[in-house]
Amino acid sequence: MMSQLGPVAIAVLVVLALASFYSWMVILAKWGTFRKATRESRRFIRAFRKAGRLQEISALTADCAASPLAQVFEDVYETYKRQTGGSGPPRNLIPLERSAQTAASEAVTRLERRLTWLATIAATSPFVGLFGTVMGVVEAFHGLGTAGAATLRAVAPGIADALITTAAGLFVAVPAVVAYNQFAARVRVFAAAVDDFARELLNALEEMPARAQQPREPEDFRREA
Repeated sequence: MMSQLGPVAIAVLVVLALASFYSWMVILAKWGTFRKATRESRRFIRAFRKAGRLQEISALTADCAASPLAQVFEDVYETYKRQTGGSGPPRNLIPLERSAQTAASEAVTRLERRLTWLATIAATSPFVGLFGTVMGVVEAFHGLGTAGAATLRAVAPGIADALITTAAGLFVAVPAVVAYNQFAARVRVFAAAVDDFARELLNALEEMPARAQQPREPEDFRREA
């Protein structure tokens, strides 16, 4: 079948093959990224809720670098250290809130990286295939005009080009659109988790002035049972 295709159909299939190859690269890479981020986020939030000192959690962020929660904590903790030198209650929560918002936005943006390519490939691949379809129909009519009679031999090459390019366009578009929808849903879940964690972290830091009066280490922010 490939040997019978015209040059336009071959060009369309090459473009679609490149788009499919790139989309599958993105799909596999993002699948691994989301899987790792989910695993490390669960590990990090468990450690965060069990830890008694900010320094203990800070030491864990390097091992959970793929977690957006760890990224938010690291940025907020850096702002906290600039305020207090690493100990004692924070003097001003507003810079910490801004750091949390910025870090949360950056973490979600990193998760969304290259997803627009999946959306683009999913939206444009059927139209690329449709271009091959139209050119195949044109070739079929040209064959009719050349043959001077409505025979199967005259229209078959053009119709074959049209059907193959149409199928190829759908073959590229369907996995891309399914993956994009799934990944977009995962990003929304991560965005909600990051916002919740940022509020939990800021609440813990806000409670530190009251806890500083208790006979505990100054960075102890563990919630009371």
